[in-house]
Amino acid sequence: MSRINGRILSLAIAAAAVLGLAAPASAGEPHLLSLGVGYYDITGSHDDAADFRLEYRSGWGLWLWPSRVITKPFLGVAGTTSGSFFGGGGVLFDMYLTERIVATASIGAFGYVQGGSDLDLGHPLEFRTQGELSYRFRNRSRLGVAFSHYSNLGIGDTNPGTEVLTLYYHLPLDWLGVRLP
Repeated sequence: MSRINGRILSLAIAAAAVLGLAAPASAGEPHLLSLGVGYYDITGSHDDAADFRLEYRSGWGLWLWPSRVITKPFLGVAGTTSGSFFGGGGVLFDMYLTERIVATASIGAFGYVQGGSDLDLGHPLEFRTQGELSYRFRNRSRLGVAFSHYSNLGIGDTNPGTEVLTLYYHLPLDWLGVRLP
């Protein structure tokens, strides 16, 4: 692994550790169970497939400047209809553009299994960057659309990368009777 890639990975791990010890962002920030369905390899022609995601987005985090931005940890798994599988986590930044509109940027490290896919991403460690725009309902659930990119940052022999367009629905965990501190 190159020195730069090692530093990026070290920074991501340190940020996740710090966020794991963070205080609650606010009483209004719920823990979210995020369900997603999308189009895998949307900009390529190697592996047109459906993508299904399940994520946990913490209600705990740190408010950043400006005060309408909060950073929180997330964990997730994803699978495609062609057999590819991803599992991992990272850090996200919720930016409240208005009371109802939330822009979210995230970065995470994911283990990758190619499965029956024709698309070989070049390494079992992939990094996902994602941008999302959501509508936040009065009940704190959200409906959003996201565009993400998977890349191994050049640590593999090849680095073709891939993009996914995803429709998300985020449910507050307290709806399911789950109460986290």
